[in-house]
Amino acid sequence: MNEENKEKDDLYINKNTPDDEFDFVDAFDDTDDTVDSQALPENTADSAINCAFIGVGGGGGKLAKAFLDAGFNKTLLVNTTVKDQPDGVPEDHFLLVPGADGVGKDVDLGKKILEENSAMVEDAVRARLGAPDWIFVLAGGGGGTGSASPVLHDALTRHLKTVGASGKVIYVVSQPSSQELLNTTIENNYQSIVSDVSDHPHIIIDNERQLQLLRNKVGMLNLYPVANRNFAKLLAQVFKLANTHSDIQAFDSKDLEKCLSTNGRIVVGSKVIKDTSRRDLGAAVLQGCIANSPCPPPKNRCEAGALMLVASSTMAGDPSVSKNLEAAFSYVGGRTNALFSGVYVRDRIPGLIAICLLAG
Repeated sequence: MNEENKEKDDLYINKNTPDDEFDFVDAFDDTDDTVDSQALPENTADSAINCAFIGVGGGGGKLAKAFLDAGFNKTLLVNTTVKDQPDGVPEDHFLLVPGADGVGKDVDLGKKILEENSAMVEDAVRARLGAPDWIFVLAGGGGGTGSASPVLHDALTRHLKTVGASGKVIYVVSQPSSQELLNTTIENNYQSIVSDVSDHPHIIIDNERQLQLLRNKVGMLNLYPVANRNFAKLLAQVFKLANTHSDIQAFDSKDLEKCLSTNGRIVVGSKVIKDTSRRDLGAAVLQGCIANSPCPPPKNRCEAGALMLVASSTMAGDPSVSKNLEAAFSYVGGRTNALFSGVYVRDRIPGLIAICLLAG
């Protein structure tokens, strides 16, 4: 090949025109500037943590709706049948897993179907929920699909790792009522999921306790919707307070993450104390929060705990009340290996509001 042809070939192969002068820009950028049409809206609820909720099965889906209604838009309902989809849930928040029209409380079949479709669920989580730090899996402990939800643990944990999340997968499981547990299948399903989540952070909601706490307050038709709404508001308030400034003492996001990341069971409850001058304020706070909690009482000393007190400006300015508040922190702290605390001032409250979270 002569020199003239070489120059022509070189010019043809390595030509430099204004059109490709900046072709190196974003050459290694794998992000997409287009808006993902499947991505759910961002959460509007005030929260110290970046979280998402996945309701699995009928009971889990109904509980998930309560969080969706509370402003946690990063909520996805996963089920094997559309017949359990709660009214008022937009289609983009629902994922139908193929393979069966429900599993008829057969937890083994539920595990088989969810496991076979775990990649589908993981893809939906990636497309719709984005990059949360924490994923809360909500499930009814008596059903077949909900009780099978722990088989998705590896897929959900893998997603958290791929997005560089700082948190974990946390399970919220409803315990069937005493009447329901007389059914052997429901009892076995509940024991199955409790065993599967025992080594992970998890919350048990005792439906029997909820029935007792709400009896004579709401009708049968609204019993579980009200219970779900109250629990969602309780947990949402914990997330909100951890994101709230306090001039006295703040329970911050790192404190919350420490509690949530503790493996084992988590108990959360609240209580309004009318008389803040009582000497046994600490015992009243702790015992009141446990008695009013939808969760079964803790059995042992807890690994970590949090006590958030919301007081009026009058309470906060009263030296004798302040002394009692310090005693309350000491009392609750003596029942945990590590206690995180916060005091917030709000007026127009019915009394001293205490919210307690015990983990591990």
